[in-house]
Amino acid sequence: MKTASRWYSERVEQVVSLVRWGHWGDPVLIFPTAGGDAEEIERMGLVGALWPLVEAGRIKIYSCDNLAGRAFAARTGSVEYRCALLDRFEEAVAREVVPAIHADCGGGEVDVIAAGASLGAFMATAVLCRYPWAFRAAVGMSGSYDLERLFGFEGTGDYYFATPMSFVPNLGGPVLDALRQRFVVLAFGGGRWENPEDGWRLAGVLGAKGIPNRVDPWGPEHDHDWPAWREMLPLYLDDLAR
Repeated sequence: MKTASRWYSERVEQVVSLVRWGHWGDPVLIFPTAGGDAEEIERMGLVGALWPLVEAGRIKIYSCDNLAGRAFAARTGSVEYRCALLDRFEEAVAREVVPAIHADCGGGEVDVIAAGASLGAFMATAVLCRYPWAFRAAVGMSGSYDLERLFGFEGTGDYYFATPMSFVPNLGGPVLDALRQRFVVLAFGGGRWENPEDGWRLAGVLGAKGIPNRVDPWGPEHDHDWPAWREMLPLYLDDLAR
């Protein structure tokens, strides 16, 4: 029930890996944390936590390497390079990864659910906001949505166009119309290493533009760590999967 594919992307000038678990159900693209690869979610037990939904044929899980997150976490190259890679990686997700998911699902243009934790939450919400025709919902868990503050740099124009905190306040037209038909869950714990402020700020940005979202605080026993995310995501996907 597990398959893997790889291809060279001209957009990011790197190899992109895409792994799938399951045979049937709503496609869910889960982004790894900062620096994570496509199989991180399996090693950390998240695929196992979601397995009842996979076995029931309600979801198919996909994950790709977080190439942009890896560059930021490792401080690879210049700030300009990292910001450009972030922009191009999001485009590669929409223009290459999502079509690969469609092909794997039989060729139909099914809407994908995006999800992720920590820096993966940034990616999930960013691709939904930029490409709402490709995604119908996003689940961000313990998200870091302000990379400038997190990594201590001043972003470029590429960063602006890749970051919902920046570009959503100025959205209009068909993209905003489509986004108002989508849904974003912003969940976080109240335990160690969490930063609830980022989730509330993004919710305010989305809400001000009429984009449906829900902030879901969890208790102090839920740290910024995999045990919390293994508990959170099955509940949200149980609600979102058709």
